[in-house]
Amino acid sequence: MADFLTTASTMMCPHGGTIVVTTSNTRAQAGGAYIVRSSDTYTVTGCPFVNGTTASPCTQVVWATQSLKNAVGDHVLTQDSQGMCMGPSGTQGTALVDQTQTEGSGD
Repeated sequence: MADFLTTASTMMCPHGGTIVVTTSNTRAQAGGAYIVRSSDTYTVTGCPFVNGTTASPCTQVVWATQSLKNAVGDHVLTQDSQGMCMGPSGTQGTALVDQTQTEGSGD
């Protein structure tokens, strides 16, 4: 079973931008932080990606895979989930997860 992603998880776009999650989950927690779901909003800030001479930063993350487990009405995300970082020209790479919650897990 893979570790849960929570509001305390550290996530980045492949160019070093920070992924910030906004969740409406106020019930399900792991290790004191709210578990995030595929339907939550994932915004990328500080992405420096440039396509030629045009700024083309990652702006959001769309999750292509998520856990089979549900929490608060939707699929939760784990360390095994795959997020696609999106920018003005479409998919720009895979989200990188640096920190997860090891106190609870799911698949």
